[in-house]
Amino acid sequence: MTPKRFDTCLTAIGWSLRYLADQLQIHETRARRWKTGEYEIPPQVAEWLEALAAAHRKLPPPSGVA
Repeated sequence: MTPKRFDTCLTAIGWSLRYLADQLQIHETRARRWKTGEYEIPPQVAEWLEALAAAHRKLPPPSGVA
């Protein structure tokens, strides 16, 4: 997964780096280094983010719920 794809997936699921770090129980600095390309994104994280992004595309939030 490229850093650009990483960012695209986070945007698709509406997560910040801080929230991702919390979910993975890692320091936010590690997630930031993935985003900048300083560290390689682990394959299992890439696969998980791709699956979450795909799920969000297939099932977007309902509209008109206010």
